[in-house]
Amino acid sequence: MGEVVRVQDITKVYHMGEETVHALSGVSLTVSRGEFVAIMGSSGSGKSTCMHILGCLDRPTSGSYALDGVAVEGMAKNELAEIRNKKLGFVFQGFNLLSRTSALENVELPLVYGRVPAAERRKRAMEALGMVGLADRATHLSNQLSGGQQQRVAIARALAGNPALILADEPTGNLDSHMSEEIMDIFGRLNQQGGTIIMVTHEPDIAAHAGRRITFKDGVIIDDTAGASAPAPEA
Repeated sequence: MGEVVRVQDITKVYHMGEETVHALSGVSLTVSRGEFVAIMGSSGSGKSTCMHILGCLDRPTSGSYALDGVAVEGMAKNELAEIRNKKLGFVFQGFNLLSRTSALENVELPLVYGRVPAAERRKRAMEALGMVGLADRATHLSNQLSGGQQQRVAIARALAGNPALILADEPTGNLDSHMSEEIMDIFGRLNQQGGTIIMVTHEPDIAAHAGRRITFKDGVIIDDTAGASAPAPEA
């Protein structure tokens, strides 16, 4: 099966003027390949800080983090950027698409940064759009798409690089309940196909789609619960 994430005794301390904020206090966590994990917690609980560290967007103050078997906590900025491009796929609440650029070109963008040849980029981007049911919208500009369609393009962009881990930060936060269910159905299918997903959400009904739910409070994990109907991770 293998571990995609191994976090050991992570701390994160911020100094804000004379105040010291302990955002994370000795967090340890493993996520196996094929798991779908929801991270929950109130504002200031540490869940967003944890997500930023998992996404190699921030460094821990102390502790260790191995992503897909690679120790990343001491890497230089350029090394972290390469790891993000090769190992991670991101889905954000605000979609983060280029508005006057086609769905296909948006999906191709991280592959451009990864120096993937043009023909291979196009092939992988079209396959990813097909996986989220938008192959017929490939030439549409992102600002011509509905919110739900834009989030599907964002998921396709995350998938195109064949990442070891998809990180989704409040992926349904800007969507109505119907579109939210559509997006969660896509995540569910990706997980059933072996994809590893970690999702931050404050909505219990969205978290219920995940096979495992982790709750943060005051910088520590207070609950780590496997869902009764969770699919077993693929070997």
